[in-house]
Parts: sequence; C-alpha cells; structure tokens
Amino acid sequence: MMLILGASEDQLPVYLEARRRGIATIAVDQRRDRPALAHADAWLPVSTRDTAGIVAALDGRRPTSVVAAASDAGLRSWHELGELFELPYRFPATAARASLDKAVFHEVARAAGVPGYRWYQGADRAALTRAAHEFGFPVVVKPPDTSGSKGVTRVEHPEALAGALRYAGGFTTGDELLVEEYVAGRNLTVDVFMQAGRAGFAGITEKRIVPGPHFVIGGHTGPARLADATRNALVAAAERLCRAIGLTDGPANFDVVLRGDGTFAVLEVNARLCGNAFPRLMHHMYGVDTVAALVSLALGEPFTLTPTRSDAGVIHVLASPLAHDSVLAAVRGLDEARALPGVVCCEVYSAPGDPVRPFDQAANKLGYLIVTGPDRRAAQERLAAALDVLRIDYEEPQGAYSLTTS
Repeated sequence: MMLILGASEDQLPVYLEARRRGIATIAVDQRRDRPALAHADAWLPVSTRDTAGIVAALDGRRPTSVVAAASDAGLRSWHELGELFELPYRFPATAARASLDKAVFHEVARAAGVPGYRWYQGADRAALTRAAHEFGFPVVVKPPDTSGSKGVTRVEHPEALAGALRYAGGFTTGDELLVEEYVAGRNLTVDVFMQAGRAGFAGITEKRIVPGPHFVIGGHTGPARLADATRNALVAAAERLCRAIGLTDGPANFDVVLRGDGTFAVLEVNARLCGNAFPRLMHHMYGVDTVAALVSLALGEPFTLTPTRSDAGVIHVLASPLAHDSVLAAVRGLDEARALPGVVCCEVYSAPGDPVRPFDQAANKLGYLIVTGPDRRAAQERLAAALDVLRIDYEEPQGAYSLTTS
C-alpha cells in the first residue's frame, strides 16, 4: 500500500505508475477536487503537512511506502512517516528542511562552497527594509517556505517594498520573510536523480518566465544551450548540494541563474520531482522515467536511469492571459492538437464553468502542452503548430469573451 502525499495534476503520474504496477494507493490531500483522486484506492482528506493527522486518518493501516512528488508541502511528512513506519526509503530530514526553508538552503550552499548571492531572512520589517536598501534595487521578496512562485515579487523601487512584504506575508506559515539580491541572467532548472551519491541522471532546461514581477514559470525548453564545461559545473554543484542535504538517492531540482560572464548562482532546491509536467518532458526527451524510478526507490527496488535517446522538447503551461478573475468558457482543438506530430501531451484540467485565476503563481495553471522534436527548432515549430489549433475561451465578468492561445 503506497501513501502518496498530494493528489494534484503534478502528482497524477505517480498514481498512474502505481496502478500500472498493481499497487494500491492512498491519497492524502485536503481538497476533494484533485484530479488524481479518481486513480486512488482510498483518500485521506488531511493536509500533507500534518503528519499526526495522516497517522490518525490511517486508522491503524501501515503503508509499505510513502511518496511525495512535485510539491514541497509534504516533504517533512515524507521524512517523518518514513521513520515512523520504518519504510525501505527514508527521505532525509535535512533535505526537507532545505526545501522548506530557503535560509537553511542558503546556509547549506555556503558551507558546501556552491555559488550564492546576498540575502537576509527575518521577521523584523525594518531590518528587511534595511537589507533591501543595502543590496540595492531591484530586490526579490519572498516567503521562505513556499514554492511555485507563491508570494514572490521582484521589487524595482523602494516605494514598492512595503507592499511586496505584505504580499509575501500572506503566503508564509510563519512570521519571517526573505529579501534577496536580484540576480540577472538566464533562468535554468537543473534536474537530477541521485543514485548512490551521484547524479544517475541530469537534465537542464531553460525556463520561460512569464512577464511581470512574480517569476511564474510559463514553461521549459530543453536541453538548455550550454558549453560542456558549464553543464558539467552545474551538475557537479547539484551533486554536491544533494550530498550536503543527505540526499544520496532520489530526485531534486535546483533553480539556477546563469550570468552573462558564465558564473552562476543557485537560488533554491526542491528535493523532489519537478512540477509542471517536467518528468514527462524528461521521459520523452531522454527515455528516462524518473516517476518509475521514484516509485521503485520508495519500494526499495532497483531502477535504471540510463538515457536511451537525446531529443529536444518544450513544456508550455496553459494559463489565463487575463489580469483578473474569469471563467473558463470553452476549450477547442484539443484532439486536433494531440494528433499533431511531436505533441506528447495536451491536457486541460479545468472544465468549462470553472473559475480561472490570473497566472501569478503555479497553482493557477490550467494544464500543459508538451512537444518534442529532433532538435530545439523542430520542437518550437511543433509547439507553434499546436498553439495554432488550440483555443481557450474565457468569459470575463462583464460577459465578454476573450479568445486566446495560452
């Protein structure tokens, strides 16, 4: 019996892999509208952060494995439940702390000799304000304990700082906030799956950041165009950081900014599978199934991470282009887009009539379009062809309709 922490669209591949293997699953998620619940054998309507509540809801049942994927929220519970039930795979406590508290990660990175940048974390708003002025604008304000761009703002001018601090404060579970030096450059994701202390697999993509102050990821393009020496240095840094947080086996992804002079800064770690359908992109680009590897790891079974091909690919996140709330009116062209060459995934998880929020955090996405090709140019051309036939209509509050290809 596998206990899976979270049941959103990002966790759905884990449920499908467990079902493919004939493994019974119990979903843990507070929300009853999660798409993966239809594929679970049982549901615990409990927060993935609430270890004691999960144990109580199990009511004497003992899982044989626990998995958290694509969300930091359940990482501490993943560690605690593994220890409590003495499971084959024990997620390390330091990996959970470094993912859930960005200050912990910064300290780990500094101790490991991995390039960083200036930052300050604390509850005193005056001290945070002083730090921002010392760093010089623009700065980045964020909660220290969230992911998916929740509460994050790039602050260009001092007069916007107080509002950014209030905004970040609405997303944290504590009192502390984080002010960071803004690092300009190419935004990359370095995705690794550790095996016996080394990166058994590594994939590096370029992130497409949605215009605006919140650093929302609109997609990934891979492989990132990098010199071999730069790629090797990034993977080596990821390996060193994984070992520093006790993660000798399992997935992790790092947000990295590559500066114009070739140096880089590692912004944070998420010691779990990347969200935004990233594992599916890696599977189709390289033939490496990191979801299957994670399930095997949780079960204590061997797994392979050897690439069988080397293609290019794009994840395009489907989301509202509107700056205000709306309603999903219609989705057209899904079947036509799915039938096009290179389209490996075209999914919209919301239904007509569902409310749609502005895309200012990852949780507000509607779905994904994933396209691959023999090279980056071919993948981009196939993406453009799919977006030409896919149409999403939004009903605005005043009753007008906005036709988009988001």
